[in-house]
Amino acid sequence: MTDKVALIAGASRGLGLGLAKELSGRGWRVFATVRDRAKATDLAAAADASHGRITVEVLDIDDAGSVEKLGQRLEGEPLDLLFVNAGVSGPEHGDAAKATPEETSALFTTNTTAPIRLARRLRDNVREGDGVIGFMTSQLGSVGNNTTGGMAMYRASKAALNTLIRTFTAALKERKLTVLAMHPGWVRTDMGGPNAALSVEESVKGIADVIEAKAGTLDHGFYDYAGKTIPW
Repeated sequence: MTDKVALIAGASRGLGLGLAKELSGRGWRVFATVRDRAKATDLAAAADASHGRITVEVLDIDDAGSVEKLGQRLEGEPLDLLFVNAGVSGPEHGDAAKATPEETSALFTTNTTAPIRLARRLRDNVREGDGVIGFMTSQLGSVGNNTTGGMAMYRASKAALNTLIRTFTAALKERKLTVLAMHPGWVRTDMGGPNAALSVEESVKGIADVIEAKAGTLDHGFYDYAGKTIPW
């Protein structure tokens, strides 16, 4: 068992909830954020069953004021892992030519700029040396791998996130931290659909394995849930 501490942003359901359960099962203490505590019944049940290892925190990642309040509540709390999972699929049509300014703004705020803002606010909480900052991205954000097209808006938001992750990492300068962009695989969630290849449990086990294996390496890489490198 371990005594490590993680913050998982976006843990009310799906992969975020699964990762909170996986890490707490490995002995981690987990701060798990949700937008609306009253609607996060599955996370509340997981917290109740965790024997105090999961603590539910309220965060609207799109709201700078909410991010600042969380930062103040966690002031002085050392983190071994900051993992930003929050994300949306965007407009159903997925077509850049059809996207309204409102659709574009909502998608890129949640998927692209908000994760970086949260990471910047909490980066000083992350332990020097062994600490990890992780972002849930997607292989669809890989420019090098994009040979099929489709899902243009979602792809663009994740490609932009990947660029901002690289920029965020470069700005760390002398801070000794590992920064990971993580692709969870095609997972049976509300976003992935019922025909996806992986269960949540399979994906988050792999993600947790990669995080634990990479801790302390000071790596700045783009990986899938099995630890395979993905081209940026």
